[in-house]
Amino acid sequence: MFDALLGGGAIVVILAIVLGFILLAYFVPLGLWISARTAGVDIKISELIGMRLRKVPPPAIVRPLVTARKAGIDVTANQLETHYLAEGDVRQVVNALISADKANIDLSFEQATAIDLAGRDVFEAVQVSVNPKVIETPPISAIAKDGIQVRAIARVTVRANIERLVGGAGEETIIARVGEGIVSTIGSSATHAQVLENPDLISKTVLAKGLDSGTAFDILSIDIADVDVGENIGAKLQTDQAEADLRVARAKAEERRAAAVAAEQEQRANLVAAEAEIPKAMAEAFRQGNLGIMDYYQIRNVEADTRMRDSIGGGSDGTESQA
Repeated sequence: MFDALLGGGAIVVILAIVLGFILLAYFVPLGLWISARTAGVDIKISELIGMRLRKVPPPAIVRPLVTARKAGIDVTANQLETHYLAEGDVRQVVNALISADKANIDLSFEQATAIDLAGRDVFEAVQVSVNPKVIETPPISAIAKDGIQVRAIARVTVRANIERLVGGAGEETIIARVGEGIVSTIGSSATHAQVLENPDLISKTVLAKGLDSGTAFDILSIDIADVDVGENIGAKLQTDQAEADLRVARAKAEERRAAAVAAEQEQRANLVAAEAEIPKAMAEAFRQGNLGIMDYYQIRNVEADTRMRDSIGGGSDGTESQA
């Protein structure tokens, strides 16, 4: 019985020792501390324990710190930990500092962390600063003064400006400004032939406008990669205008015809109203004795004679037309 209790206690002790060793190895990363000391990085075990307590993985700080010290970059563990706690990319910052130092680019730790926290890839920015980048614009259409459409594609060579990376506009602004310059240059050309003969005129004009102002880049060159002739917009607009004028003229003619028809119908209505007054006038004349029966028959005879003449005249016209 005693032996059984003793055996159970020994197992508990062993488990406690193992658990304690695991906790000690977690909070005191001796292997990482030895590697840092071997690389010449003076870091204390208490600092590593403090990182664990602050929920900062020591490898995420120590390994970039070792890389920086080996490359001759003067940074401290506290600086890297502060940047990590600010949700920055410590490894990218260290790599950017190393690349900038090797390329003789003036980049401080504060600048690198500010660029990284601003949401830009600081390592890529240093690479673009060393090795310029080519940005190709989409096809940009513009119309010369002779009405011919011209489409151009430009390749813009840019270099990152480290000092303007924070707060500077990106590639979209460069493309928009270059497109605006191309449209302005083509639009001010007298003919499309001038653009086709001298495409470098576009490059010189656009480059002289200082389009990189307020951006994160310096424009090194603007090259026209392709120039094509599009539609004859001027002729198309003239055709559309002529069709619109024709429709307006037709509408006005229809309006005049409708007004004439309305006037004719109004005259007919007035005539019918006047004819309706004739029997009344004749009846009044009979009552007053101003018109006799013989006068009435004479009027009817004149009307009959007139109708007969009209009938004969219409018949003869019809005969002639049939012949």
